[in-house]
Amino acid sequence: MPEKIDELLPTAREIQKQAALQEAERAEQYARRTAAAESEKHKLIEKLSKPSGLTEDEKVKLASTVIQRAVRNGLSEVQVYRFPHTLCTDNGRAINQQEPGWEKTLTGIAQEIFQLWSDYLKPRGYRIRYQIVDFPGGVPGDISITIAWGE
Repeated sequence: MPEKIDELLPTAREIQKQAALQEAERAEQYARRTAAAESEKHKLIEKLSKPSGLTEDEKVKLASTVIQRAVRNGLSEVQVYRFPHTLCTDNGRAINQQEPGWEKTLTGIAQEIFQLWSDYLKPRGYRIRYQIVDFPGGVPGDISITIAWGE
């Protein structure tokens, strides 16, 4: 038997302790990453819940660019925005139920897009559709905004 067996081969209890410490470190790293991701998500949602800061001319030009690109690609509609349901004052319930007045629940950029459509695109025959596009855990998730011009 080697003389320094204790140095060469730790006990099972010591190995278990090392494994537990490594697992705790991995859990701590995961918790830090999760907290950072949540913080970034909250900052993004905060930003999206506020007006974009674009002028009316910039908004119309951007809409024109997006629509023209879609037309060149043979499309008759285009998703122009996707946002979390939490940006609606009712968490997307009215949109999901297609209730009259659902547009009053919009905030930030989602509301700006509706106003742009109402002011400039609707009079020119464009349609708009807000719809829940996923249901994580059975509850409304992201909402899609689609502009359409075809039949």
